[in-house]
Amino acid sequence: MDHSKAPVLEALAAYHAERQTPFTPPGHKQGRGADPRVREVLGDAVFHSDVLATSGLDDRTSSHGVLEEAQTLMADAVGAEHTFFSTCGSSLSIKAAMLSVAGPHEKLLVGRDAHKAVVSGLILSGIRPVWVTPQWDSQLHLAHPPSAAAFEAAFAAHPDAKGALVTTPTPYGTCSDLSAIARVCHERGRPLIADEAWGAHLPFHPGLPTWAMDAGADVCVTSVHKMGSGLEQGSVFHLQGELIAPEVLRNREDLLGTTSPSVLVYAALDGWRRQMVEHGRALYDDTLALAASVRDRIADIDGMHVHGRDDFCGTGLATDMDPLQIIIDITSLGTTGYRAADWLREHHGINLHLSDHRRISAQLTHADDKDSTRILLTALRDVAAHADQLRPAEQVDVPDPEQLRLDQVMLPRDAFFGPTEQVPWEGAIGRITAEMITPYPPGIPAAVPGERLNAEVLRYLRTGVDAGMVVPDAADTSVRTVRVVAED
Repeated sequence: MDHSKAPVLEALAAYHAERQTPFTPPGHKQGRGADPRVREVLGDAVFHSDVLATSGLDDRTSSHGVLEEAQTLMADAVGAEHTFFSTCGSSLSIKAAMLSVAGPHEKLLVGRDAHKAVVSGLILSGIRPVWVTPQWDSQLHLAHPPSAAAFEAAFAAHPDAKGALVTTPTPYGTCSDLSAIARVCHERGRPLIADEAWGAHLPFHPGLPTWAMDAGADVCVTSVHKMGSGLEQGSVFHLQGELIAPEVLRNREDLLGTTSPSVLVYAALDGWRRQMVEHGRALYDDTLALAASVRDRIADIDGMHVHGRDDFCGTGLATDMDPLQIIIDITSLGTTGYRAADWLREHHGINLHLSDHRRISAQLTHADDKDSTRILLTALRDVAAHADQLRPAEQVDVPDPEQLRLDQVMLPRDAFFGPTEQVPWEGAIGRITAEMITPYPPGIPAAVPGERLNAEVLRYLRTGVDAGMVVPDAADTSVRTVRVVAED
């Protein structure tokens, strides 16, 4: 196919050249109605290209097939059979994928390190999760994706499960043996969904981990806004094989998606695909070399340890890792990642990807260069030099893996929508949670609706919040009280 084309961008250019006059939404009418103070911040170009997808970008019946052509080009670029654009982020895409595999009260194998968007999908759909335990590194206090053997055992215990979902790479950049998990699923005629939100760049360079379609996944969901050049909320989901019908996946997306998609998001997705096909290999040649240099230079900073393949893959827990996720253990500085991240923003204007009780991380992409990484390195050296200002740090009580793993005793949907009450956190021990309680980022729930809470997880959350952890989805974000299923 001709990847020099960008159908959405070309249709937008034609819209402007034809000087079309809208008597449709959006009501700002090409920015003419927007407050000048808003235009001063956002710029006029945002409003000029914020048009309807139909009766705007395309005609009333979409006879030019602008979006369809753009999606076909994207599928061809990465070797998928079908691709769908989403302007509601991978949070929507992953729900559509789940609903294309299982329905209410049907079982789906799900890695317990899933993002909260997956749990939201369980709540909305009534799907019954069969949790598959991640591989826990007890020394690093870090979870890697579940093994193929764990999925094999889950299918053996639940042969009626409709399919499986695995998250890879994780927000920490570690990857599962996706090919082996796909074989486990396909031996049973079951589809595999890969939540590859952090892997938009993977198809475009051999030095990166194998991407989901090449590994045999049936559906791959990816957030182009995370590691690509998409605007926020720009997501694509790819499909291959015969286990999921494309019309079913499209129908599920239509059920959840907006009827007013952002053409701005479509245009960025379209342009990113063209950029990657034409220049992706060269861009990532440079980016991977830059990342290797940055890793070496951070390793020279006293008190900082950069996690590499030896840490994550040498244990056999992770199959591969994305070298562009720079995960830095700062335990030797005697402080928490939360404090270090706040200090870096306050003193250097640096915003980090994620932070936890002992780590900070910096995400590199093809947009980074020597100038941006010089700013990062200067800031990291400075925080190490001022570590005494960040001590003593509050301690976070991180449970053992057995204590972190809560028992699912109710369907997430039933617990979430049923009668609830708010109780002090000490009184929630032994009760069934009716809400997600999620340290964010990375957004993996510590407690899922329908799970029975224990003292260890609640102490972890309470001490975590006191130390700087953010828990935005709890009814009480301080976790001094917890929403639980009401008891008679």
